[in-house]
Amino acid sequence: MIKHVKKIVAIGGGEIRDSETFTIDKEIIRLTKKKHPKLLFIPTASSDSEDYFKDVDSYFGKKLSCKTDVLYLLKGTPSPKEMRNKILDSDIIYVGGGNTLKMMKLWRRLGVDKILKTAWQKGIVLCGLSAGSICWFESGHSDSISFYNPKEWKYINVRSLGFVKGIHCPHYDSETLGVPRKTHFRNMIQKVGGMGIALDNNCAIEFLDDKYRVISSKESAKAFKIYKKDGKIISKEIEQKDKLMSIRTLYER
Repeated sequence: MIKHVKKIVAIGGGEIRDSETFTIDKEIIRLTKKKHPKLLFIPTASSDSEDYFKDVDSYFGKKLSCKTDVLYLLKGTPSPKEMRNKILDSDIIYVGGGNTLKMMKLWRRLGVDKILKTAWQKGIVLCGLSAGSICWFESGHSDSISFYNPKEWKYINVRSLGFVKGIHCPHYDSETLGVPRKTHFRNMIQKVGGMGIALDNNCAIEFLDDKYRVISSKESAKAFKIYKKDGKIISKEIEQKDKLMSIRTLYER
């Protein structure tokens, strides 16, 4: 039996329209070992936004020479066979940003979570930003409630697919209502514990089987691990190195 390398690239954020994540996206394509890989975009979190797919098609299709396709799950539900064929026939699965909670609920109801696990085990590159990076972890620091109540909401910890250990926070260098997101995330870790993996915009973490490395498309963009020790919150930058590191070192405290 062929053993495939399991590949995930979680991106903290960035505007693909402005090619902000170009360095990271070139690495995603390199992982496929193909010149024109098939990229499937899943825009569930953005309520199947067609404009979002146009941006993806323009960027990954025209600029980066991928063969792009899209899987809409809200604009008429495809059959289990159609979903399975589309997902497993891809070289890259790219998940867009938006409402993580809504996306995870729908994926579980339709069985997309199980198909994505098969894709991961087959060595298809799983990637995305914001909601599309949270989904690969055990859970994530999400602004999903803001989509239901824009005026009064709090960050929540959304249960995700669990392919990667930890609680993930994207957009770590951004602000919400004038408060740095890192403050909100550290408060969450203080309450729930666990290992937090945080990524600035234009920064990504790549997981290849039991190894990892940090990649950024902007010099100032960084990755951090956040955890509680002796009642205090510890924040450590995850070093960017060219070589892959043992995942064991990522979770060391």
